Amino acid sequence: MTSTTEQLSATTLLRFATAGSVDDGKSTLVGRLLHDSKSVLADQLEAVEHASRSRGQEAPDLALLTDGLRAEREQGITIDVAYRYFATPRRRFILADTPGHVQYTRNMVTGASTAELTVVLVDARNGVVEQTRRHAAIAALLRVPHVVLAVNKMDLVGYEEPVFAKIAEEFTAYASELGVPEITAIPISALAGDNVVEPSGNMGWYGGPTVLEHLETVPVSHDLTGCHARFPVQYVIRPQTAEHPDYRGYAGQIAAGTFRVGEQVAVLPSGRTSTITGIDLLGEPVDVAWTPQSVTLLLADDIDISRGDLIVPSGDAPATTQDIEATVCHVADQPLVVGQRVLLKHTTRTVKAIVKEIPSKLTLDDLSQHPAPGQLVANDIGRVRVRTAEPLAMDAYADSRRTGSFLLIDPADGTTLAAGMAGESFATARAAAPETDDEGWDF
Repeated sequence: MTSTTEQLSATTLLRFATAGSVDDGKSTLVGRLLHDSKSVLADQLEAVEHASRSRGQEAPDLALLTDGLRAEREQGITIDVAYRYFATPRRRFILADTPGHVQYTRNMVTGASTAELTVVLVDARNGVVEQTRRHAAIAALLRVPHVVLAVNKMDLVGYEEPVFAKIAEEFTAYASELGVPEITAIPISALAGDNVVEPSGNMGWYGGPTVLEHLETVPVSHDLTGCHARFPVQYVIRPQTAEHPDYRGYAGQIAAGTFRVGEQVAVLPSGRTSTITGIDLLGEPVDVAWTPQSVTLLLADDIDISRGDLIVPSGDAPATTQDIEATVCHVADQPLVVGQRVLLKHTTRTVKAIVKEIPSKLTLDDLSQHPAPGQLVANDIGRVRVRTAEPLAMDAYADSRRTGSFLLIDPADGTTLAAGMAGESFATARAAAPETDDEGWDF
């Protein structure tokens, strides 16, 4: 007889995030998913029922399963990202319930940055609004491969098909312009449970999957072994003991690809080359290692290698540069301005940098670029050019979400200012900004 643990280990894992405007029903949808898939413990449900009764509600408020902060419960909104873990016999899930209020759009960037699917909720009464477009743009920027449009509160519009069709058509056209590769529209009522876990008896005109059925069957690939191999060095191990007098290992987590003993590698940004003579995994030598394993690499040559260096196959190395052009989502309360000195954190490497130019800011209504805004404020999405004090080996975000992303940090207090994605903005490259003169950079 197969144990539950063995069954779960044989299933795949899907990371997904929810997004949508305030009161579109994200937390209720998540609560309904957890409740109807029987992923809620009895004491959790009892606590929700008690809290709901104390607030004068007859039915349990399933949103309370995810809105755990006191301020969230009092205001009836989601403020912080809430992570939930649940499983069905077909798949395991890590869910990030992200805020809908425009003030907390930056939290969606956090929740969706590792997601393979994003569920964007829309209130059937309101249709596609600015915040819906903002969430679609962020999903496209983060290269989330699958987007689900959940048209919620269909019970409040009489379960009418034309209402759903109009919203689905408008959203699909907008998201397709952004380059979102796959969009699936599902009409639901999170409060009543229509098409969330169980098919709805009120929408006979809809023949597609429920939300859970789509989540269980959407194809996801965690196989990064075929990607460009990248190994950011996190720590240099030099025990210098009698047992290991000459041991010099480079420890870290493989960001992408596969490394093998005997392989020729280059160390960036120096460009020095060597050969892998050994790989230690959990204290044992192995011949091959792949993402996302944490390993220690041993090289044939004594090279000056430190935290932040990148080990890559010698024939597949990204270019090193001090000039980074990228799209950023600004997440701090203080603005990002031209000339500002920042720290740039890329994988395990942090370097000094300066914002040399902000060529444009994205206008979400029509996806046009507002040229030379001078600054980016909280929740803005824009293009930046950054000059770093030291060379960085950075991939395009389109090629690698791990080694194509970075953070801009305030050197004064360590506050994260912006999340950046190197290279072109969207898959359609429609947001590319014109080239400008790089004269006058002072690094």
